Amino acid sequence: MGLSCGIVGLPNVGKSTLFNALTNAKVAASNFPFCTIDPNVGIVKVPDVRLDEITKRIKPQKTIPAAMEFVDIAGIVKGASKGEGLGNKFLANIRETSAIVHVVRCFDDPNVIHVDGSVDPLRDVSVIDTELMLADLEAVTKRFPTVEKAAAKDPKTHGKQAEVLKKVKAALEAGTPIRALKLDVEELAAIYDLHLMTSKKVLYVANVDENHVANPEESPLYVRLKDYADKEKSGIVSICGKIEAELVELEGPDKKEMLESLGLKEDGLSRLIREAYKLLGLCTYFTAGEQEVRAWTFHEGWKAPQTAGVIHTDFEKGFIKAEVFHYDDLVKYGTEAEIKAKGLFRLEGKEYVVRDGDIMHFRFNV
Repeated sequence: MGLSCGIVGLPNVGKSTLFNALTNAKVAASNFPFCTIDPNVGIVKVPDVRLDEITKRIKPQKTIPAAMEFVDIAGIVKGASKGEGLGNKFLANIRETSAIVHVVRCFDDPNVIHVDGSVDPLRDVSVIDTELMLADLEAVTKRFPTVEKAAAKDPKTHGKQAEVLKKVKAALEAGTPIRALKLDVEELAAIYDLHLMTSKKVLYVANVDENHVANPEESPLYVRLKDYADKEKSGIVSICGKIEAELVELEGPDKKEMLESLGLKEDGLSRLIREAYKLLGLCTYFTAGEQEVRAWTFHEGWKAPQTAGVIHTDFEKGFIKAEVFHYDDLVKYGTEAEIKAKGLFRLEGKEYVVRDGDIMHFRFNV
């Protein structure tokens, strides 16, 4: 589905360390600004205990989880919109992503230099937001006169875009990110082709120290960032990049033992991936058979033909019916046969709105 999150932040806040842990890839991660010279892309499986439970009951030959794409983008510094640091090249990489994962340093460590000399989460967020807003403003200012003229000649075709661009331009000039405008679906569609960065949803990742990993609320730096995220109605996840880098090297009992010693039920990466999935308004349905059990990603509110199209466009074009039962019923009754006996196995048509956790088989003809 082309779902991707761009990992952004100032240099030395833990972006590449986080990316390494997410993908278990070995990109450069050092105490040096701009160590990521090209954006690194990693495909990450979405943790979902339901997939394991379905597999236990269906016993397929293979199991395939849902996946998301994460892009590690070089550290942005003050003046990036004007070419400072690595400049506009990496701002363009952000435009191509579906959402932004903004890593913010919430730990003090004299051994890890900060590009601005001190740790201040809100200042750091402001630096990134300002650069993204300036870049967006440049794009909007460049486009606006053309759209305004087109709207004067043909208001029916271009009027909506001109109206939205005017609103967006005023907000950016006032130092307000586009996401704060709460534009509706129609308004966002009118400016979609500009791929404006501050229109994207944001998930803040507070990189805390080892002492606060189990109880981040005890960190004043984290609390400041959380208050900011809450006011903005953005998501926030706390992790300790250093610990996540260690956990990703462990498996089974060793990993469980380390998590318990830290007072954690699960690693931060699992929470991060799930929150990113949720941020994009994504849900999961499953296909299940002897050959494979697989998780598929779809947008909340999609109808059966659209979700069938995730597997193959032919499934959507030739959609006839969907055979549907729910994960909860499989857990409760154990087998498809029992679910049918209880009358919970259904045939649904084109207007059926798919639920998160549905297990589906599509009938189609092309």
